[in-house]
Amino acid sequence: MNPGAATPGTRRLWVGFLIATLVVAGGLSYLASSSPDGLDAATLRGCETIRSDGAEQLAGQCIAQTAHDHALAGSPLADYTLGGVAGSVGAAGVIGAVVTLAVAGLFFWTLARSRSNRANRKT
Repeated sequence: MNPGAATPGTRRLWVGFLIATLVVAGGLSYLASSSPDGLDAATLRGCETIRSDGAEQLAGQCIAQTAHDHALAGSPLADYTLGGVAGSVGAAGVIGAVVTLAVAGLFFWTLARSRSNRANRKT
């Protein structure tokens, strides 16, 4: 038996984990609050948000007045949406989860192969 091979039980566990991840990323993301988080709320202390002509202006003294969009603000998954389309948080969550799992999987696969190769060279 190959010590690195996955058993059927282990494989089922990983498939279950993947399904749970996709359900949480794609389904529960719709339940997330659209209100500012703690950091956003803290940077807005001392300011009042004024809406005019569809734009928001900040009046008063607060840290948020010096904030600006980051370089990736126009990227396809910015603001937890897919291409800025409202209601696409689930799709953006699934894509984010899949990419994160793929990068982590590749990292750990590379790490395991590296250790295996080092162990084979020593024997």
